[in-house]
Amino acid sequence: MGEVNTSKQRLMQLAVAAALTGAASSTYASGFQLMEQNASGLGNAYAGQGASAQDASTIFFNPAGMTRLPGMNAVGAINAIRPSAKFSNTTSTLAPLQTSLGGNGGDAGDWAFVPNAYFSWQVNPQIYVGLGLNAPFGLKTEYDPTWVGRFHAIESELKTININPSVAFRINNVVSLGAGINYQKADATLTNAVNYSAAAFGAGGAALLGAIGGAGREGVAKVEGDDWAWGYNLGAMFDITPDTRVGLAYRSSTSYKISGNVTFSNRPALLAAGLPDGAVTADLTLPAIASVNFFHKINPQWDLLADLSWTDWSRLKVLNIVRSSGALLATTPLNWKDTWRIGIGANYHFNDQWTLRFGTAYDQSPVPDADRTPRVPDSDRTWAAVGAQYRLSKQAAIDFGYAHVFMKDASVNLCNAAQAAANPAACAGKNNLVGNFKNNVNIVSAQFRYAF
Repeated sequence: MGEVNTSKQRLMQLAVAAALTGAASSTYASGFQLMEQNASGLGNAYAGQGASAQDASTIFFNPAGMTRLPGMNAVGAINAIRPSAKFSNTTSTLAPLQTSLGGNGGDAGDWAFVPNAYFSWQVNPQIYVGLGLNAPFGLKTEYDPTWVGRFHAIESELKTININPSVAFRINNVVSLGAGINYQKADATLTNAVNYSAAAFGAGGAALLGAIGGAGREGVAKVEGDDWAWGYNLGAMFDITPDTRVGLAYRSSTSYKISGNVTFSNRPALLAAGLPDGAVTADLTLPAIASVNFFHKINPQWDLLADLSWTDWSRLKVLNIVRSSGALLATTPLNWKDTWRIGIGANYHFNDQWTLRFGTAYDQSPVPDADRTPRVPDSDRTWAAVGAQYRLSKQAAIDFGYAHVFMKDASVNLCNAAQAAANPAACAGKNNLVGNFKNNVNIVSAQFRYAF
């Protein structure tokens, strides 16, 4: 009986670690920044948003910009985002003791709708307050459940909701300062296939493998969890001349302890003790972001915007997932790197009612080629964007924009011989997934703004 219990302990270490390590990497993989915080900036590819301060959405990009908004101002926007991620298998192997390799997984992207809303109020000539509701991070990918990479990822979803009260001070005609508090919720849902046949053979040999039905037995592990966390953002605005201003902005990192549960579907009864459903936690830190922004009115018709932004992804080196008892279930190397983004845009004031917008940006990926997973088949990207504003009256305006994001092809080579030897728990029961992703993103946004 002691030998059976030892086998079950080993089964838990192998199978649970394999399932949760795949889910763990997606927590960070789903965590890159969402730039879509308004519709008025999309047409500029969000270039210079920390200096333009054209509406109350400046609360997100640079709270000091509220000092350029007299009275009360409200903005509501909806951003429709359609990523596409299509995998092409090259030399992927069959998972141990599995009988089906699987297909390419279809298009892992789908439409996502990201709303945001902002309100600012001028208390007196020096003090301004505001409130923003937005989603700073988020992603969803989902593959066909029988695809070739199912043991690495099927569904990955991360949603954030951010509540951002802010205040700004006009120090003088040149300098304004701003600050905000962020109370943010993160919800994660992660699934991947579990190779029950390989786990059974590793824990009890041919006897246990035969007892669960032999080769080809698999199911799905699902991790769901959430947490609330605090952060802050700071900003400064400098009116260098009446036509030129510079904005500096910083958003702090946000640290979560994601708490939730793991469940296993289609689990053979003989493996229930080794693969129990139960509570899990994972520490998750979303990165700090800093930017330098520029706005210049060239003449009454043309404005020029630009920005340079840095994101502190390099702190994400490793992810540990534990049971509520404190036992370590999985450890995943991430090795993410800091990223830079540079953008440039222009506005053309066609007449008193219409303003046309144009923009482009280059945005680095935090994911090293060697550590890319299908949960986030991310790569460097280039934005091309257009947009417009139509002023309904002195108080009201409609903004809309469109952007296409071109992304480099992204290679994947997971659980190769070197990786399996270096981290056997992360690759237990999984195949060597080898292939390439072709990715792109389309974004359509619209918003309504009103000044009281």
